[in-house]
Amino acid sequence: MILKVENISKAFGKNKVLQNVSFEMNSSLLYGIVGENGSGKSTLLKIIVGEWKPDHGNILVEGRVGYCPQKTLLFFQLTVDENLRYFAAAYEMGNAELFSRSESLMNIFNFRKYRKERISNLSGGTQQKLNLAIALLHQPKLLILDEPYNGFDRDTYFRFLDYTNQLRKEGCAILVVTHFLPEKDRFDKIFNLEEGELI
Repeated sequence: MILKVENISKAFGKNKVLQNVSFEMNSSLLYGIVGENGSGKSTLLKIIVGEWKPDHGNILVEGRVGYCPQKTLLFFQLTVDENLRYFAAAYEMGNAELFSRSESLMNIFNFRKYRKERISNLSGGTQQKLNLAIALLHQPKLLILDEPYNGFDRDTYFRFLDYTNQLRKEGCAILVVTHFLPEKDRFDKIFNLEEGELI
């Protein structure tokens, strides 16, 4: 088991955002959680990645987690290479591993030519490619994506879908949280999050 979400509840004042949300994921699975704005998706994500604590329930995660948030977590005055080196240091990766992984990911998502560019000079789509590459840099066992389709152009979208097949072969579990889910036949399971309850 890679991820176990057990009876998670969260309220802000009288507003019950999540109510006894439970599900499990094993390796190589691709799951989707779909919900409208205000359904509790962002709250659930922040609890799973450890940013917030639930009022009740438990989260168990085995192995490394890669988190690709909707809003990029990039340093805009640094270059693409410098951002990759920064996060590689946080992941405690060596130089050889960083070089191998970064070269591979830049080629897969087609942004290698921007490696010396400052983030502030890049388009939103290219920033999102780097955001995804950083989440994948340390070869996580669980990849969590928050509204990934919003920032992807058509080419990146299909490159990502193809790459999910490789990730699953390597044993990575992938959780996509979004308000819109295309290519539903690719998913092992899809949940609807409605008024804080997982259906």
